[in-house]
Amino acid sequence: MIAPATALPSRAGLGLKPEHYADILGTRPDIGFFEVHAENYMGDGGPPHRYLSAIREAYPLSIHGVGLSIGGEAPLDRDHLDRLRRLVDRYTPNSFSEHLAWSTHDGSFLNDLLPVPYTPETLARVSDHVAQVQDHLGRRMLLENPSTYVLFAESSIDEIDFLARIADRTGCGLLLDVNNVMVSTVNHSRDPFAYIDAFPLHHVGEIHLAGYDETTDSAGQRLLIDAHGSRVRPDVFALFQHLLSRTGPMPVLVEWDNDVPDFATLADEAWRVEAAMQRTPFRLAS
Repeated sequence: MIAPATALPSRAGLGLKPEHYADILGTRPDIGFFEVHAENYMGDGGPPHRYLSAIREAYPLSIHGVGLSIGGEAPLDRDHLDRLRRLVDRYTPNSFSEHLAWSTHDGSFLNDLLPVPYTPETLARVSDHVAQVQDHLGRRMLLENPSTYVLFAESSIDEIDFLARIADRTGCGLLLDVNNVMVSTVNHSRDPFAYIDAFPLHHVGEIHLAGYDETTDSAGQRLLIDAHGSRVRPDVFALFQHLLSRTGPMPVLVEWDNDVPDFATLADEAWRVEAAMQRTPFRLAS
């Protein structure tokens, strides 16, 4: 049986970093929620769990997986699913999410989130994997749109339609990463605002924001990298405000996983996002 989760508050949240445990517990900042990567807390005990337990008592929690390899051709790792189930049962998070990506091959784990071709065969496999995760955890999950740098010649389904079909087939929700939208659309010479306008927003349960890095490809064209190492870029923030005008306030996570600053800088970014949620006019879709 799939149990409904208690939704995250429609506020800005932050990724929880070990270097900030003391700041958070010592000052109890006004942050909407915290998010952790599941794989960082799959041990049985120790300081990470002691701190996370204390933070969970004070804040809503989102758990974000990076290692299920939902898009992979191999069956899902049952041991990994069992560890994930124990973690979810221990902390009863308000949300659990994973990536539309693969990261394993022949028993080896690849330290990257790799894209999948959008074909009927992949659609069936990913839908089966999502359904398996939800059944194993006993809860609805969110599936995140990827950041991509290549397109597959064999893809026959548009990415947005691919995600919508998975949600319709499995009952899962979607995590809309606005930075990923910007990275992918710029890299493939597409319109990020058109992507947002076409997205099935009724399936969205959480939004992610982050900073990207920029370089050029071999043809001298812009190439964006999903780096998570800086403040949200102005163009991503503008795209986020456009999204807010369509959805109204929602749970929004600010991701900052590399070159992590002090907690005051992170909190300031979360409050900047929350201020945008409060001032952006919401218009009902016609």
